[in-house]
Amino acid sequence: MGFVALIGGGVLGTVARYAFAGLVYRTCGTGFPWGTLAVNLTGCFLIGLFAALSEVKFALGPSARMFLMVGFCGAYTTFSTLIFETANLVRDGQDILALANILTSVLVGFLVFRLGFFAGQLM
Repeated sequence: MGFVALIGGGVLGTVARYAFAGLVYRTCGTGFPWGTLAVNLTGCFLIGLFAALSEVKFALGPSARMFLMVGFCGAYTTFSTLIFETANLVRDGQDILALANILTSVLVGFLVFRLGFFAGQLM
């Protein structure tokens, strides 16, 4: 049952990542990796929310945790793409944007994780 949850969550996370990042890029343009940043930040929030629901509220069982946290969030978040796009910014001489991308993703990502965790505790 765990692999079915993992695969199902992974498929949905992949589709959600593609759709949401595409929407953000169509809205904001491609001069900065806005789509990846938006996916990573919302993914940080979601995994924080799911962590609180499973670890604090005990509202998610092992299959739901596998589906949501490992499958969906694992496929949805894009840290490897963050690194790749940051390297491209450095390659293109955009060192300030590269640094902004890393700092924003990590620092704001941690903050929205905490917000998600807090929101999960309130549920």
